Amino acid sequence: MSQPANTRGFDFFSAGELPAPALPTDEVVAIVREHWGLDVELDGLGSQQDQNFLARARVPAHRADDAGEPDAPIGVVKITNPAFTADELDAQDHAASRIADAAPHLRIATTSVADDGSPRSIVAETSEGPLAVRLLEYLPGGTLTGPTYLSRAVVARMGEVAAHASLALSGFDHPGLDRVLQWDLRVADRVVDLLARYHPDPAKRERVTDAAARAWADVQAVASELPQQAVHLDLTDDNVVCTTERGIRLPDGMIDFGDVTRSWAVSELAITISSVLHHAGAEPVSVLPAVRAFHALRPLSASEVRALWPLVVLRGAVLVVSGEQQVQIDGGANAYAAEGVEREWRIFEQATSVPSAVMTRLIAEALGVELADGRADASRHRPTRIGLDPAPDHARTVHLDVSITSDEVDAGAWLAPGLEDRLALAALDAGAPMAWLERATPRLTASRTHSPDSAETVPTGIDVWFAVATRVSAGGDDARLVVEAADGMTILDGTVPARTRARIRLEAPDAPAHVPHLVRPEVAPGWLALTADPAVAIGLAPSARDRGDAARDAADLVARRDRTFAEVQEHYYDAPPRIERGWREHLVGTDGRVYLDMVNNVTPLGHGHPALAAAVAKQLRTLNTNSRFNYGAVVEFSERLAAMAPDPLDTVFLVNSGSEATDLAIRVALAATGRRDVVSVLEAYHGWTYASDAVSTSTADNPNALASRPDWVHAVEAPNPFRGRYRGEEAARYAPEAAERIRELAASGRPPAAFIAETFYGNAGGIPLPDGYLAEVYAAVRETGGLAIADEVQAGYGRLGRWFWGFEQQGVVPDVIAVAKAAGNGYPLGAVITTREIAARFRTQGYFFSSTGGSPASSIAGLTVLDAFRDKGLQRNAAETGAHLKSRLEALAERHPLIGAVHGLGLYLGVEFVRDRATLEPATEETAAICDRLRELGVIMQPTGDHQNVLKVKPPLVVTRESADFFVAMLDRVLAEGW
Repeated sequence: MSQPANTRGFDFFSAGELPAPALPTDEVVAIVREHWGLDVELDGLGSQQDQNFLARARVPAHRADDAGEPDAPIGVVKITNPAFTADELDAQDHAASRIADAAPHLRIATTSVADDGSPRSIVAETSEGPLAVRLLEYLPGGTLTGPTYLSRAVVARMGEVAAHASLALSGFDHPGLDRVLQWDLRVADRVVDLLARYHPDPAKRERVTDAAARAWADVQAVASELPQQAVHLDLTDDNVVCTTERGIRLPDGMIDFGDVTRSWAVSELAITISSVLHHAGAEPVSVLPAVRAFHALRPLSASEVRALWPLVVLRGAVLVVSGEQQVQIDGGANAYAAEGVEREWRIFEQATSVPSAVMTRLIAEALGVELADGRADASRHRPTRIGLDPAPDHARTVHLDVSITSDEVDAGAWLAPGLEDRLALAALDAGAPMAWLERATPRLTASRTHSPDSAETVPTGIDVWFAVATRVSAGGDDARLVVEAADGMTILDGTVPARTRARIRLEAPDAPAHVPHLVRPEVAPGWLALTADPAVAIGLAPSARDRGDAARDAADLVARRDRTFAEVQEHYYDAPPRIERGWREHLVGTDGRVYLDMVNNVTPLGHGHPALAAAVAKQLRTLNTNSRFNYGAVVEFSERLAAMAPDPLDTVFLVNSGSEATDLAIRVALAATGRRDVVSVLEAYHGWTYASDAVSTSTADNPNALASRPDWVHAVEAPNPFRGRYRGEEAARYAPEAAERIRELAASGRPPAAFIAETFYGNAGGIPLPDGYLAEVYAAVRETGGLAIADEVQAGYGRLGRWFWGFEQQGVVPDVIAVAKAAGNGYPLGAVITTREIAARFRTQGYFFSSTGGSPASSIAGLTVLDAFRDKGLQRNAAETGAHLKSRLEALAERHPLIGAVHGLGLYLGVEFVRDRATLEPATEETAAICDRLRELGVIMQPTGDHQNVLKVKPPLVVTRESADFFVAMLDRVLAEGW
């Protein structure tokens, strides 16, 4: 497409080379002093074709405290390339003002008059001739320049900013828009043709020109339907400015209007999202939040959706060839251009890593836009049939299932190579003429553990095994029939050997030349839109899941949950994946993505434990009732659990949960002492029942916890040696002060029935209590006639490694133990362990039983867990793997100042994030963002503590050293790349 013949402004194709101004800094300082009367220091800023400086007012020398040091920035000095006209500069100023007026919530770097009324735009005589020099408004906060990771929220905000610019500039006209820039994607084909010769690598040069030619053809198919308007044309990561609030930065403004021109309106979005692609962890699907956000404000037409990704490819190609040219014409003096070469190549690589046809359909699916382009689409064009010779008896074919809900993948069977072939051959051996795996349903067998990226789990076709050699042929020619061997080689005559896997696909005529048989779930909707289901063409049942959109499925489930599940029952993450399977220390999403579970202390044996499942299932088949019946399991479990406790604790109550266990422990203490007051510890969480909630003081779990305690609960200071009132050696003062508080209560006529505390300060982040703390406080409560309750719901059952119970680390024995979580490995089971004498006093309250606590099934679950601890060395693994993990995390702390401390023992650890190691300001928002980024990298992690700034590292006790190392590697990556 050629530019109008009457172009008034700059014409790139007439100008040829465009070297950037390179005035000496001292000369620019003199210009600023002469024209604006400002004494400044200048810091160079990068620019492709202009020259920019950050200007700081120099502090007068008479200010002795900081004489000679530059002050805060007062503006940006921009020396415009002499090729640009006065009309063009005026258009830029008007565009900036127009956006500022239309979007007052955004910060816009306008060119206005100085405080004294002097203009901020002048033409100066310089050593390089007359040059336009402007003093632009400085916007604090910085940009997104650099390779750091951009969160989905940041990417979405970039799309919003671009949409506001597009809306504001719609209808804007000015003579200065009449220009031809190399960045205008309307002339991208000509720019690539002109500048490709500058690329020094012939192979890369060919990749760029070929990709640009294909993209240009795609754009030209809809070019006449693309609206044109004034555009900023450079709303990239370099040119959006951010505000940082509570540690999280979000774009809220824009700078650099030097490329304002008239172009396709959709170019604004294309250029914005292309700049995301070079950032850490970014890939094509990373831009979808920006596309959705843009579309929500400024809807895209079907034609614009069809043009969008080809324009991204063209932008990448233009950046690559332009960058190489600029480096050469500036002779290496332009550091900005030189440093951008690698960045620009990454943008191009990512833009072309997924075919435009796939991304176009993926974007259309995300926006709910019907393309209706009339071109071939697998959903409308397919063979009337696929012939099989000899034709199998469909009634006897076997539909194989290796999805995450299949019984065939239980107990980690999906990790063993060859499962699909073994299942298929077993079906053929049993007499089936054909076995097959369906299209679109994610296959767990294709996934992998310990991966920061999702695996290719979604099939674009079907897999078949025939009992006899069978020829596969198409009965129509609208779509491409592809028959491949298991190694991906095409079976040219379509004859599949007997008992051999073959892959069959139906591809749309406009599908890419190579359609992968398995694709990643993030891009699956795009690929599936370009293929059809061969099962239907063969005469089999269609795939149960044709769209392949796991993210939408997960979002739909959250919406259903929100309609019927009480809102207060929160879920992890704002946009959680749908998890339907677990294995050991791994959780699996419905898309086949495997996550490392580093937070689930409910399951010490890990997920999907075969022995536990078998034992409970057998018991459920025979008997499950309440503990008032006489059966063996409840007796054996009670005996073994009591034997795990130190003397004189020998009597067991069984309940359903940790909350019930804590509640019952308190009730037992009240009954045994005849008192009503209880002493608890601040920042602790004990449960949700009335009594357990009453003694819970964690404001993270209940923001009103401190104001809503009943009058019978008395809280003592949290014995936190890291961020409490007493730290380090001073932490020894917590115990005597707590003991004195107990004695004061007794002296006032309200002696406590009990003192309750976690034996290891878990809810605050896995922090050990100060040495001797429980010994002194237990002594005080007993001295006044009360009981010592140990909340072992989290710390108990070997999680500390060296000790089975948390109180052992303190060298004490409580009067009452409350335990749950680990006891049933996720099956509802909790217990209270105390002495026979204390338990007998509870009889004064009447009888007690729990319908399912101590039931045959829950007792069997408890016994199986104890067997595993005995036979599988889980406590030893907690000690050894936990020590390894903690040492690795402590090494991270030496490199990343955000880590204030690594707390804990065994596999009961906490990584505490602070913004300042001196003030210990909690990095609450950063911690949440880090958890979100870890999930993207395949690690499930959540925050804890009253400030929600501690990673609660409490994985299943079967966690391996390999898993621990993967977690550390991903955390290191997040802290290095950003969140």
